[in-house]
Amino acid sequence: MTGYERIAAALAGQKPDRVPVMLNNFMPAAREAGFTQAQYRWSVENIVETHLRAAEKYQLDGIVLDIDSATLAEALGARVSLPENEPARAVAGGLHMLADIHDRPVPNLPDCQRVDIWLSAADQLVERCGRDVYVRGHCDQAPFALAGMLRGTERWMVDLLTEGEEPHCEALLEYCTAACRRFVRLMTQTGVPMISSDDSAAGPGEIPADMYRRWAQPYERQVAAEAHGAGCQYVLNIRGRIDPILAGLLATKADGFELDCRTDPRVVRQVLGGKAALLGNIDPVGVMAQGSEAQVESAARALLEMFAEDPRFVLGAGFALPQDTPEANIRALVRTARAFG
Repeated sequence: MTGYERIAAALAGQKPDRVPVMLNNFMPAAREAGFTQAQYRWSVENIVETHLRAAEKYQLDGIVLDIDSATLAEALGARVSLPENEPARAVAGGLHMLADIHDRPVPNLPDCQRVDIWLSAADQLVERCGRDVYVRGHCDQAPFALAGMLRGTERWMVDLLTEGEEPHCEALLEYCTAACRRFVRLMTQTGVPMISSDDSAAGPGEIPADMYRRWAQPYERQVAAEAHGAGCQYVLNIRGRIDPILAGLLATKADGFELDCRTDPRVVRQVLGGKAALLGNIDPVGVMAQGSEAQVESAARALLEMFAEDPRFVLGAGFALPQDTPEANIRALVRTARAFG
């Protein structure tokens, strides 16, 4: 099987010939290709070269096309910092008065240069990879997280808890959902088979489970439906220990979830087994970046054994690898998956 076929089979609940490996590795991959993050983010050619070189070098089954977590927020008016050798990040919200959201139109996303670069890179990667390597088009932030970037995290939390602000909060989430759906729609047109987005700001480490169900889950479901309407798989990323909302995630109708090591994979296996895929969930910092090859192999083997009877599993690091992740550790991860069969 090709890498594309392995991941497609896993997402469909069919047993691949071996567990596929797909990493969000844009930071170390850019460094290995000789690019700073600025050189990576502003060049379609550099983005494509970065991912193709890494996929070939490590024999990865899939590519996660990610650039940063602030592109969509910037397109909607947030102030963004663009460091030379770190991913862009939102530093100030662009919506100072919550009630102003009612009069704000969603911009035409392809007119935003960095959005256009992201989409153009996806288009070229799909063409170059064909049916050999699976390309996952990450679409930045999901609605709740995006709303927090536009308002600023603290103000957004206050908004949600302030009496009388509920209609404005709903309007902001509807606005952010419309923007997310447009980005997803554009990404599906590049031909990627999988879409993903990140709503870690809605995890239990940030808001209570009942707030997640009220203010995040319904909007995540709309984004998933947008991807499904175009025939694409959809994966939702949420960091942190998400046990309190794990069962409720299935209501989003996502095909899979990328979770980090703070959520016990045994619990994930029990709750999601046979219903949705797990992408993860080796510690990207403590194990992949800072651990030894032996630690990587041990962590990978434990997951492979745990999910041996569940085809809906894609081995990865549970979110983006740090820039200084050693090459030897990435090779150890892939080597362990291959040896396990």
